[in-house]
Amino acid sequence: MFAHFCDRDPAKRPFPFTPTMDPAEYFARHFGELDLPFVVHRAVGKYDESDFRSWLTEQPDRVLSVFAGATSGEAPAATTLSRAQSLRAELRPDLLLGGVAIPERHTHTGTEHLRLLAKQEAGCPHFVTQVVYDVNAAKDLISNYRYECAARDLAPVPIVFTFSVCGSMKTLEFLRRLGVDVPRWIHNELQHADDTLQASFEHGLATARELMTFCGRLEVPFGLNVESVSIRREEIEAAVALVARLRSELRR
Repeated sequence: MFAHFCDRDPAKRPFPFTPTMDPAEYFARHFGELDLPFVVHRAVGKYDESDFRSWLTEQPDRVLSVFAGATSGEAPAATTLSRAQSLRAELRPDLLLGGVAIPERHTHTGTEHLRLLAKQEAGCPHFVTQVVYDVNAAKDLISNYRYECAARDLAPVPIVFTFSVCGSMKTLEFLRRLGVDVPRWIHNELQHADDTLQASFEHGLATARELMTFCGRLEVPFGLNVESVSIRREEIEAAVALVARLRSELRR
């Protein structure tokens, strides 16, 4: 999902571009034999319609997906998001299709909750957020979404919150380039911390706890997702450690 946002920022990348394996290929190669549900993200603008049709018809029942459209109005798209959604309705209406939720966009427009509701009423059963560093932006979105659901007599669907750790200011700049808003006070704490990675871990854990409590109070179903945007071993290991810690928090 992260690479989907990179062409919005013309500034020089803090890290060189490294091609990645297509999510569908990664699933088929490494997890195809496991009888477990998997969420396969599709940046639909990368695929022409024939390729996208083939992918839809070939997916096993345990595959769920999230479709993401073009990164901007100027970005070329081989298949538009609306066309991808129509193809899914035509070819695989049983494919559970989640959507992307961007708390930062809600901060700027105040209408992200309405976008979620439009997707929900079109059949979207869950949402996955961009990486969350600004807990207040996420809480604003959840609150507006919850009360608009109540106004429309709709039950809120699960929102899966994404977290990521960073072990250096270079990684933090890369997150910013990906569209993640990092509040100034967090930026300052990470910049001046004796151990940036540990400080980032603690911020991620605190943010997740606060969102879990807030969603519980508002009766909004939620999930947690942890991603690493770095190829540095220590950052990947910290992300795995955060998964383990959050799992224990959920089981309390």
